[in-house]
Amino acid sequence: MSTSNELFGRRKARTRTAIRKKSGGRPRLSVFRSSKHIYAQIIDDLGGRTLASASSLDTELREALGKGADKAAAEKVGKLIAERAIKAGVTEVVFDRGGYIYHGRVKALADAAREGGLAF
Repeated sequence: MSTSNELFGRRKARTRTAIRKKSGGRPRLSVFRSSKHIYAQIIDDLGGRTLASASSLDTELREALGKGADKAAAEKVGKLIAERAIKAGVTEVVFDRGGYIYHGRVKALADAAREGGLAF
């Protein structure tokens, strides 16, 4: 029987493969959520570099957030990553949820990033 980490890795690889096929050269908005915080990066896979990043640990958000592991924190991180992406000249991305279900904090981050001006 596979461990939960192995199963998560499989889901992540399956998602990443589908994203590569559909990306069309767009950078990807990658999400990582831990039990205490949520992180987002916009990654240019062709160039192999990170264009923008935001997390609930950022000094701008840390003081305003009570804790970094709720939907409110995810929404603020989504808005911040959209703002930083637009500053970096990125308006269209492909959303990489990793191995996570598109629900809860991941969905809140995605919706906030869309409201902030990112198209995906």
